[in-house]
Amino acid sequence: MESEGERQWSSLIVPSVLEMVKEKNFTTVPPRYVLSDQDKTENDSSLSSEIPAIDMERLCSVSAMDSELEKLDLACQDWGFFQLINHGIESSFLDKLETEVQDFFNLPMEEKQKLWQRSGEFEGFGQVNIVSEDQKLDWGDMFILTTQPIRSRKSHLFSKLPPSFRETIETYSSQVKSIAKILFAKMAECS
Repeated sequence: MESEGERQWSSLIVPSVLEMVKEKNFTTVPPRYVLSDQDKTENDSSLSSEIPAIDMERLCSVSAMDSELEKLDLACQDWGFFQLINHGIESSFLDKLETEVQDFFNLPMEEKQKLWQRSGEFEGFGQVNIVSEDQKLDWGDMFILTTQPIRSRKSHLFSKLPPSFRETIETYSSQVKSIAKILFAKMAECS
């Protein structure tokens, strides 16, 4: 029986791109990873080419909040997303996170296989929504992991992460959760 918010996923298991590259000497990208012209997304020239940037410090500042709140409202309405700057997460911490993610993806295949997707789940190493052997794939490996809320974590994955990486992800997800709460409150003010 599925728990609340959980869904059964059915996805074919596909090879690790990093492992394929290590094992084979490619001169071209395999056809399964090449999009045809009709699969490519067209540019919408009606949109500005600059992604909106929202300044978290200004958004939380009494003196500049109104103008930043207006920018947030427009970004949400016109784009549906934005870049968040001055969010308070230290760049040295983000550098550490990036290094640990790279180290994690460079683990030996035997270690990564312990974290591979299980049948019916989308979390773990692998790709999601692969329903056909002919389906075009992303040229990259993915690792999907629920970190919040804690009760939704897959303990069989989280407990097998390298301890330093697990701690870094824990800190990062906690910081992002705090930022998200503030952003949602500010978005509610826009309505």
